[in-house]
Amino acid sequence: MAFELLKPGTLLCPVPAVMVSCASEGEKPNIITIAWAGTVCSQPPMVSISVRKERHSHHIIRESGEFVINLVGRNQLKACDFCGVKSGRDVDKFSACGLTAVDVPEMQYTPAIGESPLYLACKVEHVLELGSHDAFVARIVGMGVAPEIMDENGKIDLRRAELTAYSHGTYYALGEAMGFFGYSVASDEVLKRRMKDLR
Repeated sequence: MAFELLKPGTLLCPVPAVMVSCASEGEKPNIITIAWAGTVCSQPPMVSISVRKERHSHHIIRESGEFVINLVGRNQLKACDFCGVKSGRDVDKFSACGLTAVDVPEMQYTPAIGESPLYLACKVEHVLELGSHDAFVARIVGMGVAPEIMDENGKIDLRRAELTAYSHGTYYALGEAMGFFGYSVASDEVLKRRMKDLR
């Protein structure tokens, strides 16, 4: 197959659209929508988010050294979009979106979003100045999960969260399960059982 050759761009899709809450001394809590967030290490658990230097949340995160990643389900999607197009300089996003600021034990200033299905509390360990964006590399120091996405065995069932994805300007609902880690080498029996569990 012959590819069309284009100039380099940031078209890594789909990605999670998450609401990142932040606060610092003297700054009220704010929410920024981030599509450039990802896992960078499992031991210790670490993530990164990339934020434009001119965004209101940039200096808040830089000063406090902390932020909370709040996952976004179907019910939070409109608030997620609002928090991406409005600036915290001009509007109190928690109030405007009817969201609840919930204390996080590991955070000095930053609340989680009470309506989110799951949050990751993060402490900044490195700031990488990359150009238009700075990457905040952070250790995950705490996690909170909404009871309604826990199954009867006490395990997290993210299907219940109805998580969303973002692809080049459009939000999507995650669809049907097509496989699981290791399915390409699983026995027919395991494959049938696991796929049945995923539906």
